[in-house]
Amino acid sequence: MTQTNPCPVAIVTGASRGFGKALTVVLLDRGWAVVADARRAAELETTATELNSARLIALPGDVTEASHRDALVAAAINAGPLRLLVNNASRLGPSPQPALADYPATELSAVYQTNLFAPLALIQAVLPALTDNGGVVVNLTSDAAVEPYPGWGGYGSSKAALDQLSAVLAAEAPAVPVYAFDPGDMRTEMHQAAFPGEDISDRAEPESVVPALLRLLDTRPASGRYRAADLALSGARR
Repeated sequence: MTQTNPCPVAIVTGASRGFGKALTVVLLDRGWAVVADARRAAELETTATELNSARLIALPGDVTEASHRDALVAAAINAGPLRLLVNNASRLGPSPQPALADYPATELSAVYQTNLFAPLALIQAVLPALTDNGGVVVNLTSDAAVEPYPGWGGYGSSKAALDQLSAVLAAEAPAVPVYAFDPGDMRTEMHQAAFPGEDISDRAEPESVVPALLRLLDTRPASGRYRAADLALSGARR
């Protein structure tokens, strides 16, 4: 009997809506199995019902909790060769966002737990499998990591730390490409929370940004920080 190759497996955090959901849809269409999580169990269940794929493993939970991360990793390893980790889940912090002089320490700690410490913990857990399977790490970053926007000190500094973490990991584990991916402004719930009461209908839909990340996964350039806008331009010039 001919054995078929098992489908590649991805872990995508924050996959019930926004960019995480849009990416999950495309990965499933490409034949991947996706282990997806989200803090809001009802939203994740709705997404799973909508996508209706046997290759989608939906596990609600908070990535800051070690037991939930263990469940994500176990499910992914059991599903097949783990080849992709996308640390997409993020925490904005208070809305409207406070100035650093007024930033509550407990809120700042929660932002860092989600945006920095949880991604590192997941990376540590899956790095051996990604190394064995020729996998990739993608960490979602932001232009707030490199631009000093007033009011973005908590979120922006956490993403700046994630950028540096990505760069150091790439230097320490050269067998695994590590991409800090900046999708740019998108029309998402989190972006709306960053601009309460403002019209953000001019921002890009998450689905329109996914092709830029797929270009990274398909072409496998050197590890580094990549902007979706630049990847879209490079693709258009081909």
